[in-house]
Formats: sequence, C-alpha cells, structure tokens
Amino acid sequence: MAIIAIARELASLGEEIANELASATGYKLVDREYVEKRLGDYGLGPEKRQKYDEKKPGLWASLSQERDDFLHYLKTVIYEEAAAGGCIIMGRGSGAILRGVPNLASVRIIAPTGLRAERIRKLHGCDERRALQILDQSDHDRSGFHKYFFAADWNDPREYGLVVNTGELSLAESVRLIDQYRAIVGTPEREEAGRRRIAELLLGQRVVTEIVYGKKLPIHFLEAEGRGKRIVLHGVANTQSAIDAAVQAARGVRGVEEVESAIQIVQEFTVMP
Repeated sequence: MAIIAIARELASLGEEIANELASATGYKLVDREYVEKRLGDYGLGPEKRQKYDEKKPGLWASLSQERDDFLHYLKTVIYEEAAAGGCIIMGRGSGAILRGVPNLASVRIIAPTGLRAERIRKLHGCDERRALQILDQSDHDRSGFHKYFFAADWNDPREYGLVVNTGELSLAESVRLIDQYRAIVGTPEREEAGRRRIAELLLGQRVVTEIVYGKKLPIHFLEAEGRGKRIVLHGVANTQSAIDAAVQAARGVRGVEEVESAIQIVQEFTVMP
C-alpha cells in the first residue's frame, strides 16, 4: 500500500477529496484533529500547537524550545502513522517529512484563485475582498511553514508526484485520479522498500526522544540517522562525556544494534573583560 500525503490550498476541496478517498480506499485519514490529538498525547497543549501548526512562527516562538518540541513530535506522529501503513495524511508538512520514502504518493491539490475565493465567499458569507484576504493569509502561512521547518517550496510542483486542479476536475474525478496514482506507487516492491525506510526513520526518531527528552542530555541539533538497525548520531556537544552518554542511551533503545557517533565537540569559552 502507498502512503498518501496531501498538501492543499485553502478552498481547493482538499479535505473533501481526502474524506472521499479514505472511503474509497479504506485508508485511515490522518487529519488535523487527529494529529492535534496525538500531539496532545505527547504533552503539546493547544497554545503550543497554535503557534506552529501550518504557519511560520514569529521571532520569539522560533527561538523557543517549544519550536523544537513541536517539530520533533510532529515528525514522530507522522512516522508512526506511516509505519502503520494505509493512511492519508492531510497537510502538516507530511510530504516533506516523508520525502524519499519509496511508496509515498505525494499530492498537491490546487484551484484557480477566483474559484477558491467564490468558495470562501459562500462559506463565510463575506465579500470577495475579504475572501481574497483569507486566501492570501492561508497561502502565506502554509508556504512559510514549509520553508521554515523543512526548507521546502510549498508552491513548487516538483515537490509532489501529482498536482490536481479542482478547477479542471470534479471531486469524483480527482478522487479517481489520486487513487490511480496510489495504485502505481503502492507496488509490493515499493511497499517493502518504504516499510524499511520508515522503520529507519522511526528508529532514529526514538533515539532522539530517548537522548533529548528521556535522558535530557546536552546534545544540540541532534539527529539520529537510521541505517537498518545501525544509528549514526549527528550534533554538537561541549564534552566527550555527554557524547559517551548519548551513545550509551542510543544503545538502550529497542531495535538498535549498533551506534556510531559523528557528534562534534565545540568547547565553550568565556570572553575575558
């Protein structure tokens, strides 16, 4: 089975397509409400989620630990859902997070601005000027979110395997087209390769969770690269003892058989008056 990641412009019928696609395929729909619930289970409350969800954070929010917490647990949720297989993930940068996974069907749903504005106008009972303001803000937020967190261009069609224009296709036609793309991507060979890759990503994520949030070790910019059951640690530390402790913590994570450290030591220094 493929993993479907949907990026959508506001009022492009993205949510409607995802719901119909879930009904047609039997895939689990991982939508905003579900992701928020999962993030809440990890201790991220509504205020924290609101600062970062599909928008570029402000200056102070971008410098806080909450920013790192949000991104870490968002990736954890996406990896866990992808590992379960047979899912449709709505937004949240899922296509960028899962970039390179062999059985990923990454889809962008768009529509002409005039049509989107008309849908917003009818939905909110507002005039065209207000509808365009709503669209501009939404596009700005989602573009900023992808650029800030994933260095990805949300508007670039090359970021996706399929772009669907609901100004040209009906809801039913869009669903059929994405379902056909899903079947192309979801071959047994790709599914097996994707399963292995997601397992590596999830194992690395669990190692970071243990080192940073479990042991609370002072390793900065930590990344854990999974290669099968082997983990390579990247980051920055001030002491060798911190690196040794991180390696030991990684070895204690279930599924890890070998750990290599590429963590760099950067000595703290004090400027003399």
